[in-house]
Amino acid sequence: MTRKTVRIAMNGVTGRMGHHQHLVRSILALREQGGLDLGEGTVLWPEPVLVGRREHALRALAERHGLEHVSTDLDAVLADPSVDIYFDAQVTSAREEALKKAIAAGKHVYTEKPSATGLAGALDLARLATDAGIKHGVVQDKLFLPGLLKLKRLIDGGFFGRILSVRGEFGYWVFEGDWQPAQRPSWNYRAADGGGIVVDMFPHWEYVLHELFGRVRSVQALTATHVPQRWDEGGKPYDATADDAAYGIFELDGGAIAQINSSWAVRVNRDELVEFQVDGTEGSAVAGLRNCRVQHRSTTPKPVWNPDLPVAHSFRDQWQEVPDNQGPEGFDNGFKAQWELFLKHVYADAPYRWDLLAGARGVQLAELGLRSSAEGRRVDVPEIAL
Repeated sequence: MTRKTVRIAMNGVTGRMGHHQHLVRSILALREQGGLDLGEGTVLWPEPVLVGRREHALRALAERHGLEHVSTDLDAVLADPSVDIYFDAQVTSAREEALKKAIAAGKHVYTEKPSATGLAGALDLARLATDAGIKHGVVQDKLFLPGLLKLKRLIDGGFFGRILSVRGEFGYWVFEGDWQPAQRPSWNYRAADGGGIVVDMFPHWEYVLHELFGRVRSVQALTATHVPQRWDEGGKPYDATADDAAYGIFELDGGAIAQINSSWAVRVNRDELVEFQVDGTEGSAVAGLRNCRVQHRSTTPKPVWNPDLPVAHSFRDQWQEVPDNQGPEGFDNGFKAQWELFLKHVYADAPYRWDLLAGARGVQLAELGLRSSAEGRRVDVPEIAL
């Protein structure tokens, strides 16, 4: 076997998502398994170069994981011809400029979403990358969750018949930061810093709906800032200026209607932090991060509304679990699975459709969702192209 080393500049991996999902559970996990097999006797060996603003944090991270290369000089890293790929997991407000620099330097780019703070910037990135002839991708990790992979299997197998509706519930209580530390960084709740649940989650909902059920044709959203004051990482109070909840209705190609609630101010009373119920003429399913349950038309009970009598059975027990069917090793980490596909796209010319234009669709939906809430009306979602 021939080992091909690829140096990947990873910007923003001192943050929770960049560190745990992209560095540890994706790139370092690939190294632990001996690299990525590209076929024809070649194994790809990823060599991360940690990039960021805080040198002490980068060096501590590198020491913890036995890595050698860190830098606080992004321009110098991008000028290094031995670096092939630039990955961005920074705060949203810093991402667009850094991606433009990487594209101008001729690097392949892979980025967390949203790719930019607005549709114009996201489309500009897609055009620049296409014109530069580089490979580019946007993280769309939820497509690779075991629960949604099972749901996709049901769709492909025709289980639902004609799909009528999709109902999604996402969220959990994020502590305010005064009497218990918050689970999310404070910039998430400041609009000026690119925060807000619409900007964060609507790009996810766009690709989930687009890939599984059909393109979003219209959006009607209502946003709220339910918790107006929070405390930052230093224990200082600040005004929450970004939305922490959004209630959206999406009309899809083919006629299905999706309704998705997103909130950082809700206490969880469901099996998983995100769940989607899909109802069709032939059957229904409820899918979460890992699990998926179904109820076929032929086994659907006949509920009768009677408030005078207690319910004598469990509605949940009337559903059937969808098996994993993934072999002895089961499902891989979703972030790692998409990293593998992107690396094969770059180095083995494998097909890959989750590019910067796909990322721009997510930015568009977030932008139009905010407009819908501000104007109090349903907004059409036009198709975009380069």
